[in-house]
Amino acid sequence: MAAPVDPATRKKVLRVVFISLLLDLISFTFILPLFPSLLSYYRDLEAPTQFSSANGSPSILARILTYLNAYKASFARPIDSRYDIVLLGGALGSLFSILQAFASPIIGTLSDRYGRRTALLFSMAGNILSVLLWVCATDFRTFLLSRIVGGLSEGNVQLAIAIATDISDEKQRSSTMALVGICFSISFTFGPALGAWLSTVNSVKANPFATAAGFSLFLIVTETIYLYLCLPETLPSKVASAKLSGAPAATNGITKAATRSTTKATQAKLVSSEAPHTGGKLVRRTNSHLLLNFTHLAFILFFSGMEFSLPFMTFDLFGYTSAKNGRLLGYMGLVASLLQGGVTRRLPPLLSVRIGVVSCLLALLLLARINTIGGLYAATTLLAVTTATVVTGLNALSSFEAGENERGEKLGNLRSWGQLGRGVGPLLFTSVYWWAGREVAYTIGGMGVLAVSMIAFFGLKTPIGGEGRKVKDVKVDAVEM
Repeated sequence: MAAPVDPATRKKVLRVVFISLLLDLISFTFILPLFPSLLSYYRDLEAPTQFSSANGSPSILARILTYLNAYKASFARPIDSRYDIVLLGGALGSLFSILQAFASPIIGTLSDRYGRRTALLFSMAGNILSVLLWVCATDFRTFLLSRIVGGLSEGNVQLAIAIATDISDEKQRSSTMALVGICFSISFTFGPALGAWLSTVNSVKANPFATAAGFSLFLIVTETIYLYLCLPETLPSKVASAKLSGAPAATNGITKAATRSTTKATQAKLVSSEAPHTGGKLVRRTNSHLLLNFTHLAFILFFSGMEFSLPFMTFDLFGYTSAKNGRLLGYMGLVASLLQGGVTRRLPPLLSVRIGVVSCLLALLLLARINTIGGLYAATTLLAVTTATVVTGLNALSSFEAGENERGEKLGNLRSWGQLGRGVGPLLFTSVYWWAGREVAYTIGGMGVLAVSMIAFFGLKTPIGGEGRKVKDVKVDAVEM
């Protein structure tokens, strides 16, 4: 069980986490609507129709486009050349996600060893370098390097979840995770629109996207300074150690709780060693992390594929422009943020996951058959429910199954499996979409989510403390491996 934290301290830390995560995600979403025009700019600059640079040797971008066109040509169904940029954007998105899958467990483990605050500040240093490279990206090679650095260093979301878990007891866990989800929804509602507007301001001739990149850099630097000045350490073992060595008064609320927790853990070990089979009562994991991680992987695999293909489907079916797609995604983000603020934070995490996967299943089956704008918005509403519930619930479930000094690692692993699904899902889904058509692609996606639903309903169980009330009669504050 999590140790209680002084309410004033918890409120302060949550405020810092919310503001910093909002700044981070708004900055992150700036680039999303710019990908088509940004990649078109680099293609026209470095890889025109001849696919070669001015000196005759192929550029990195030219070679990448050659490979992607060979992949596209492998399909029996012709794929229009206007999708070249889509393929390139999908490849870059997959690269970012796969790098995240590699880096997330490492970042999480480092936060367990050296503290959340230290790991977060190092992550921010990498983010600053990534965006600075984007500001200076007058060629595709520099832009690609900025995406690689960003993929390897982005740990803000998982560390924000770990921090929020450190300061929340079992009753507060779902509402705290919903707070992180609200940040996502707000950011994806307003961030892309702001990024698109900033891209119209041409301040650097050699890089027409420098204004958006520069403002993104300003937000990241502001966030870093804010975290350095205002965020206390929340990892219980680190805070308890700081108390013993004379901790600053600013962390007292967390320190007292951590000291009590450390004392309990010590007592727990004594009881467990003296009475391994009787007397002391171990708190066992209800759900294995392997099952939770696999559920996250499977869900994100199908959901991200559908999410990536949605703008192409609306273009093919309804002739949607970028502006109309922006309004559609903005509507989904707005509905999701309202649900997270008013509904999700009050739901037990397992119920949240179950509601979300069923909504996703219905949305996919609907998208396979719709022919009207009304049907499109009905499916989008269901996807907003999914966005507001599933990942938030899985994060909460994973946090219930982790001890104080392994939360960073376990939440990092959960995110890693999800990012692996996000790296592979769009490529697989769009391949099926181009090979067999919309109906087949979305129906297969629906069957995949149906399998995830079976796991959610019959494989996952409500963890101890996850029913929204405190657990009683637990003598030992330990987690069995």
